[in-house]
Amino acid sequence: MSGIEALAERLSTYLGPEQINLVRRAYFYAEQAHDGQRRRSGEAYVTHPLAVANILADMHMDHQSLMAAMLHDVIEDTGIAKEALVAQFGETVAELVDGVSKLTQMDFQSKAEAQAENFQKMALAMARDIRVILVKLADRLHNMRTLDAMPHEKSRRIAKETLEIYAPIANRLGMHSMRVEFEDLGFKAMHPMRSERIRAAVRQARGNRKEIVAKIEESLINCLQREGMSGEVVGREKHLYSIYKKMRSKRKAFNEIMDVYAFRIIVDKVDTCYRVLGAVHNLYKPLPGRFKDYIAIPKANGYQSLHTTLFGMHGVPIEIQIRTREMEEMANNGIAAHWLYKSEDDSPKGSHARARQWVKGVLELQQRAGNSLEFIESVKIDLFPDEVYVFTPKGRIMELPKGSTAVDFAYAVHTDIGNSCIACRINRRLAPLSQALESGSTVEIVTAPGARPNPAWLNFVVTGKARTHIRHALKQQRRSESISLGERLLNKALSAFDSHLDKVPAERLQQVLAEYRLEVIEDLLEDIGLGNRMAYVVARRLLADDHEQLPASQGPLAIRGTEGLVLSYAKCCTPIPGDPIVGHLSAGKGMVVHLDNCRNIAEIRHNPEKCIQLSWAKDVAGEFNVELRVELEHQRGLIALLASSVNAADGNIEKISMDERDGRISVVQLVVSVHDRVHLARVIKKLRTLKGVVRITRVRA
Repeated sequence: MSGIEALAERLSTYLGPEQINLVRRAYFYAEQAHDGQRRRSGEAYVTHPLAVANILADMHMDHQSLMAAMLHDVIEDTGIAKEALVAQFGETVAELVDGVSKLTQMDFQSKAEAQAENFQKMALAMARDIRVILVKLADRLHNMRTLDAMPHEKSRRIAKETLEIYAPIANRLGMHSMRVEFEDLGFKAMHPMRSERIRAAVRQARGNRKEIVAKIEESLINCLQREGMSGEVVGREKHLYSIYKKMRSKRKAFNEIMDVYAFRIIVDKVDTCYRVLGAVHNLYKPLPGRFKDYIAIPKANGYQSLHTTLFGMHGVPIEIQIRTREMEEMANNGIAAHWLYKSEDDSPKGSHARARQWVKGVLELQQRAGNSLEFIESVKIDLFPDEVYVFTPKGRIMELPKGSTAVDFAYAVHTDIGNSCIACRINRRLAPLSQALESGSTVEIVTAPGARPNPAWLNFVVTGKARTHIRHALKQQRRSESISLGERLLNKALSAFDSHLDKVPAERLQQVLAEYRLEVIEDLLEDIGLGNRMAYVVARRLLADDHEQLPASQGPLAIRGTEGLVLSYAKCCTPIPGDPIVGHLSAGKGMVVHLDNCRNIAEIRHNPEKCIQLSWAKDVAGEFNVELRVELEHQRGLIALLASSVNAADGNIEKISMDERDGRISVVQLVVSVHDRVHLARVIKKLRTLKGVVRITRVRA
């Protein structure tokens, strides 16, 4: 029987004759289109689409997916246009084929970028129709099965990509069987020796364990019969890649991993699952803390099951999974099982709805991400979730990857909540935003209008969504702050010519923007604010026709203390309001404020292209750090005395360190936050009243 006829016979178990004929038509069309093409193994090319369709038939996929599988390489490899497919097979099938068609490789700087770009396009196609990814996964699975025909270098690259992206996607969509095969085939291609060694060890261990496995299985079956429950007991094998990963990550020996015996009990309905659980807990003692109920709270990919670990005879640990037949199907085929259990109302349910939700999230990430590599980094994080389950104050369950913090939770609830979050309560008690959440906690987020994301959050968030949104918000914030600083700097420079940005003719502005290859005036102001262009040079360009002379000396620019990310205070000389100051423009960073006599900028101090005269605005706001060196006689409770004196003067100690100079005199370095020089004088005056103070100096570069 020919390949297509064998497939048609398999399809007749769940598809109607007209649908099977459509699949046949797609096969003959593909056979004609690929006529004369061969695979590396030497077979006719059409054997590949047929094999992909067979994989989808195992999952009982619908006829349109099977047709797309037959045609998935037609657009790319044979030059047939998408329109031709629309005319032949209809819009839906053509869209699926277009989504799956491997995207024409563009010239990227690196392989990583090409892979990221392809993945990004795949995410977009998935959002339109989730079946695209299922056909793509089946295509990749057949390629992995025939990897031996590829040159070594290429097969390793494909295997690495499969382990990094396709296996996690299959896992995310709940397709356990496919994920296991991806991982084992990828492992074999990446590490042939290790794979073979573990395979041989597993084979040997299986022989040695036969007796114990049979005994445990028998006792479980007898237990079910005694309780009058029907269920199927099957031994569970750990697959090679998971053994290898456990050996590496947990640093365990092969024997330790193989010492665990695993069984699955499959029953008819949910109610029976819990009754079986009670029965096996009576048979052997359960291990405390190892019971998980994924039926009540399914995993993010829709997986449902009861997990428990028991102390068997001779103290052997036995892992047991209890689930219904439908859950078993869902666990193995995940989202593809949705087509198996299509209900009359046809609304996506269970893992299908979850997959939709995930794809929607992926799409949102893609719109926010700065570039394809940033995007793929975010998605990879989200593809490896070991979930924790936490509750909102109203009792809604949220799933988050392991290690998530309150900030991840805030962004998972809503982007605006994440952006305006200032504190959190975990189980009704205030907790640091960086604290990792534990399953079962109730998390409440405290927000404030006008609050902004903190760059330090990037050090501890773990979800792609939080990372992407924080970066996006910081970019926006930085841009708006750069623009407003740039505008002030440019107007300052123009005022030396008795001019102002509003007085510059529009056509002159356009000319200068064209010279600098910029689109809009905001881009120019941002460049000035970030220190990439000098306001002074731009001012001369804008007024080139009327004034060729250098600008007269400009009055200083006033610093308000609210400029944000584009203005920072030098750590070397820690200027505070009241100090004479100068601004150093540093490319990409914006403006750094130094003391007028700071040694670090002595050489460029009078270069108007690098430095700009600054002054403090009358209404300057904020707290500024100053370093003080206090020498005083050694006495008990020294630190407490200093702290209470600084506190009494409304100052705040940020950092304190002490090095004893000799037996009697101690030297203490204090970093104190103050409002201005007058406030600093008050703090120093208060410190001087302490008994035994010899000298107080302000530390500068």
